[in-house]
Amino acid sequence: MHPPSRIIVLYNHDYDAAASAADVVSVEASARAIAGALEGAGATVELIGLHGREVLAVLDQVRAAGPELVFNLCESMAGDPRNEPTFVGLLDLFEIPYTGTDLLGLASCLYKQRAKDILIARGVPTPPHRYLAELAALDDPALDALDYPWFVKLAHEDASVGITEANLVATPAALRSRVRELMTAYDQPVLAERYVDGREINVTLIGNGAELQVLPLHEIDFAAMPADRPRIVSYAAKWDEHHVDYAGTKAVPLRDASPALVASVERVARAAWHALGLRDYGRVDLRVDAEGTPWVIDVNPNPDISPDAGVTRAAQLAGMPYPQLIVHLADVAYRRIHRRIAPRT
Repeated sequence: MHPPSRIIVLYNHDYDAAASAADVVSVEASARAIAGALEGAGATVELIGLHGREVLAVLDQVRAAGPELVFNLCESMAGDPRNEPTFVGLLDLFEIPYTGTDLLGLASCLYKQRAKDILIARGVPTPPHRYLAELAALDDPALDALDYPWFVKLAHEDASVGITEANLVATPAALRSRVRELMTAYDQPVLAERYVDGREINVTLIGNGAELQVLPLHEIDFAAMPADRPRIVSYAAKWDEHHVDYAGTKAVPLRDASPALVASVERVARAAWHALGLRDYGRVDLRVDAEGTPWVIDVNPNPDISPDAGVTRAAQLAGMPYPQLIVHLADVAYRRIHRRIAPRT
């Protein structure tokens, strides 16, 4: 089987007025870096940007090009991340092969309350939670009895959008105040979950079926975080190089971890991958409590694979330079498509 030689790199450019120039440049630069890696391996690559409501015209453009593979980087449409699964559904309808997780898997992860329900049903450890769909939910007296501290986050966002130090709440009043702020600012539900005080570990997985591979583990090093700041990864920690959180949340290779802990983390990450139906590549984020139990706090299908992303760092530690990683991901998807390897159930 020959590797794919005609590839479309599809990415979204539906930036709202609040998007920074750095955000825009980052998305486009990532798409171009991926295209460059594929071209370096001999593929013919076309870059296509998607805003959202011109979706049928873009679909016609993709169909006319007749690619052997679409490298899917689309994370939202029309400024709404809830539309992320939409285009892959159309690709499936017209039998156009693409990289990454399908509509059901993307939607399951995107709606964090559904992801929680699935993980719990499959016996995957994840912190207890409350789904707060509207402001009226803040009147529930059960919020007063939670075992604080808890952590709150938007129910349909990734990339730490909406996360500041205020999201770690120590009292019912703080929870209600921050949830009210988030709902007002972002017009979407909020997920609250028990905060796990401990190491934060990122697990990158690549492959399908029996070929699923766990890359070298990384953790967040909070050593440089000021003592008065919470040990969390905020939006500023990911995107603002001048913020104190950026310097205080460095991803580093996992250190001083026992073989038992590594095995437990990998086992839980694999279980989360299979429960939510991920394909080709993904990342599972966990926190480890004082007893050594890993708890899944986020599952990321189609995570960032730009040259400076966490997936790239894990691949480099595994001896896989960036161009090789991108070509490998295309090959992984192409093998799945042609061998019909289905996610394990």
